[in-house]
Amino acid sequence: MISNRITDISQLFPQKESQVTNQILMIRPVDFKFNIQTASNNKFQEESTGANVQQLALQEFDQFTEVLKENGIELTIIQDTLQPETPDSIFPNNWISLHHNGQVYLYPMFSQNRRLERRQDILETLQDSFKVNQIEDLSAFEEEGIYLEGTGSMVLDRENKIAYACVSVRTDLEVLDTFCKKADYSAVTFIAVDDKDFPIYHTNVMMCVGDQFAVVCLEAVKAADERQKLIKNLHSTGKEIIEITFDQMNHFAGNMLQLKNKEGKMLLVMSEQAYLALTKRQVNALEKYSKLIYSPLYTIEKNGGGSARCMLAEIHLQKK
Repeated sequence: MISNRITDISQLFPQKESQVTNQILMIRPVDFKFNIQTASNNKFQEESTGANVQQLALQEFDQFTEVLKENGIELTIIQDTLQPETPDSIFPNNWISLHHNGQVYLYPMFSQNRRLERRQDILETLQDSFKVNQIEDLSAFEEEGIYLEGTGSMVLDRENKIAYACVSVRTDLEVLDTFCKKADYSAVTFIAVDDKDFPIYHTNVMMCVGDQFAVVCLEAVKAADERQKLIKNLHSTGKEIIEITFDQMNHFAGNMLQLKNKEGKMLLVMSEQAYLALTKRQVNALEKYSKLIYSPLYTIEKNGGGSARCMLAEIHLQKK
């Protein structure tokens, strides 16, 4: 006799998590601007002068969302609020990640004004449409002065349960280990620096992992043993490595995200700046796996120090 305690047959045979989704959470900005609290360790940021940054960023955001919708991506768009002041709310992937087993993770953030991005009403909106089984709140690590900024700090290989992470002020090994134990991931860690030997603040500006490929700035990983370990892990999980240069990384060519549309077609999302930085050979290599789609995000990239991938929080939760 089968126990009636199992009400869902999927509990007997857990489904492997897919690397890609067609459901995305985005936050529409109302007060986007250069965030001085993040600028000390985000060398991709540069403050615009004499420009209406919020207005230009909003135009870029709306154009980007139209491109995504036209390509069959389903969006949950939340309007930001003027209070509390959250100039970087446009990058929700740093404070939340959403997983196929119903788990939601909330992350400890380096900057005080970024901690205010964690909003209960956003969680409630997601719970209205998606199945949330458990919320794992790691934000208490902020009291210890250690951080892990979501899928900015970690580039997740969801199928193989690997979290790639370059260690930085915003990516602490203790918090990473806590996430990995709770989510049943293993970590591949390394030190990554830019072309001026300054630590790279987020892993997702120097690498992207797709279902069958990885875009990575290998020259950012200076230690030969760490670089070889990274290459070995990517190859062992069947990824073709498409290497980018420091200059391409500085144009956000590492800040991409693979998605699939409603018809199941693979897409690789990036900014116009990132696309224009790629060589023809790199474009051909990536097009074997996905259609490349892009949109201009120059104001957001310059002032926020993040690009297309940072604006997209993947929803891997099951729909209700």
